[in-house]
Amino acid sequence: MTDDQIRKEQEVIERSKKDPKAFGELYELYFDRIFNFLYRQTDDEELAGDLCSQTFINVLNNLKRYEFRGFPFSAWLYKIASNEVNKHYRKNKGKKIFSIEELKVKELVEQANDGWDEEMVSRVISYMNELPTEMVQVLELRFFEDKDFKEIAFILDITESGAKMRTYRALDKLRTQFNIKIKYDG
Repeated sequence: MTDDQIRKEQEVIERSKKDPKAFGELYELYFDRIFNFLYRQTDDEELAGDLCSQTFINVLNNLKRYEFRGFPFSAWLYKIASNEVNKHYRKNKGKKIFSIEELKVKELVEQANDGWDEEMVSRVISYMNELPTEMVQVLELRFFEDKDFKEIAFILDITESGAKMRTYRALDKLRTQFNIKIKYDG
């Protein structure tokens, strides 16, 4: 985000703290991103909708406590959304699901056209679903949500070096398993 975008966003946040009706601007701006983030972690549209609603209720209820600390407002939203989905899986004792889109996997992998086919994509997606949750979370935030390591660390309550290390380890597992080149700019 540019400084001007952050400034404008902060103005909307400050208005929203005083007038909940102004919160609609933030809701409209971030709803799709948060919903899709939750949907990829649940693969259930109805559940993602419920978790998204709960996320925005929590945001609205706690907005007065929000302070800009060098992270975009979206990082705070992703953190709350991540907490909601984690709370859901703890409560229901379920295994976390990640619905990874084929297009996003192709973006992640720097692969020459030769040898790249739908079966390879399916194998990569299947393997990613077997990775530990913390690895998939960093891959999702880094590559599918375009978050930097500082934001990932904030969202997942880990250090920035921890976010880099998890990302590197997850990418290394993919590299090793599939002998493919993967983007990494850590």
